[in-house]
Amino acid sequence: MSSIGKLMKQATRLQRQMEETQQQLAARTVEGTSGGGAVKVVARCDGSLASIKIDPQAANPADIQLLEDLVLTAANSALSQAREITTAEMGKVTGGFSIPGLV
Repeated sequence: MSSIGKLMKQATRLQRQMEETQQQLAARTVEGTSGGGAVKVVARCDGSLASIKIDPQAANPADIQLLEDLVLTAANSALSQAREITTAEMGKVTGGFSIPGLV
């Protein structure tokens, strides 16, 4: 088989592995919390948020700014964890090569 043929076969296999990994990551979740667990955010490793849970005692109408900060902190924590996992998993597939647009 020619080297071009081998390269094409490897590229097809890599593409299939990347698609499978992306599907697995879309199903994998991480949780970020803030305020001692008053706010919990679950994110998928595809970069989307799955859920936000807020302890009713954290919802003080007089201090809505604090609640907003807690939600933001928990969401950023969950998304950061998700990015780390995605980078690690995609790195396994690509053999450490950085492919623009993947992560």
